[in-house]
Order: sequence, then C-alpha cells, then structure tokens
Amino acid sequence: MCVPFIRNHQYNLIKKQADSLLHALRTIADPKVLGSVRSSVESKIQELFPDAADSQRQLLQGVTVLETADDFQKYLKGLEAYLVEFPAVTPKQLQKLFPKNKKLKLPDLSNVDFRYVTYLSWYDIAVNKLFMVYSVNGQMIGIEGRITPTHKKGFCFLCNRHEELAMFSAISRKRTAHASPDYYKAIGNYLCLDSGKCNRNITNITALDTFIGHVLG
Repeated sequence: MCVPFIRNHQYNLIKKQADSLLHALRTIADPKVLGSVRSSVESKIQELFPDAADSQRQLLQGVTVLETADDFQKYLKGLEAYLVEFPAVTPKQLQKLFPKNKKLKLPDLSNVDFRYVTYLSWYDIAVNKLFMVYSVNGQMIGIEGRITPTHKKGFCFLCNRHEELAMFSAISRKRTAHASPDYYKAIGNYLCLDSGKCNRNITNITALDTFIGHVLG
C-alpha cells in the first residue's frame, strides 16, 4: 500500500533535481564530478523530508542510480503514487469561502488533478478578480483580490519562474487600532497569470505562506 507523503512543490523540486542530474550525465564525462552531482542531488531531495521513514528514504534514493532518460521517467512516474493530493473541495465549500460573492463563478473541478495542486485559483474576468484557495494547518482559506494582467513576462513571486505575469492585489484582513471605517491595506505582488503553470513550477511554499499570512493578518 502506497502512503502519500510527497507534496506537489516537493515533487516539482525532485523533478528539477532529476533533470539536473540527467543533464550532467549527458554533458560530463569525469566520474568524480558525476559522483559529486549525484551526491548533491540526493542530499537536496533528502533535505525535503527530514522525518521520512526508512522505506521512503530508500524510495527517494533511487535517483542516485539512474542512468538513462527512460530510467528518470520511470522513477518520476513511480513517485506519482506517493503524491499528497490537495484537500478535496466541493463547489458548495468554495462558495462558503467567498460568501460576499453571490454570483461566484467557480472553476471546473472535474478537470483538476489535485495531485499537482499547491494552491487552487481561478480568474473571473467578468469581475476582474482572482480567487485563491489554500490549506493552512488543515483549514481551507479563501482569498480574493483584484488582478491586472501585465501582458509581459517576468519572475513570479510564488514559483520564481519566468512566465506571463499579473498583478494580484488582496485586501489585508488586519485592521490597525482606531482605524477609520474606510481604512484598508492592499497587499500585492506579481504572480503567474496561468496558475496551472505556477503549480507545475513551484518548488518552495515560503513566499506563498508569507503572502497568505500577511493577508490574513
């Protein structure tokens, strides 16, 4: 029985390290240098799972003996059975996360493979808003904000990859003491316009956790 333990962003980093090792195998002839690359890749992958069981460590260490592109493909395919899915959500649950949006346009959840989701988001062009759903300590959190496509590429603050960007601006829920009724603080940053690409690219959730924390206050 496969017990899932690999989250999407961790799987993306494993793929990145596997690609790095495959590139080294294709371009480096020195056995000592290759040995160093293998050791570095193994170390970076193991660092993702400090509390891994022995069986999980052995599974991940399989990357160190791979030689061909087919080997790498089979290794990554084998890890898919251990992916932790994004918590299942229903349209009704999503509507509850955004109660002020009576005509909330929902994504087609039937087309979402939740194994490859770190955060769920969708763009409602009719109201020019982006809706984001994320799990914080097991609780589903919904954040909405204005989104402005930039029509140019740059580095996304979440996945740190060069993609087409949009400015996402959300209102912080934290209010300062003695704030006036119309006080608000917007927190914004540039992220991938295509959240599907962002979820396939993201290898670290620190920036996402920080952003969510700032919005929630």
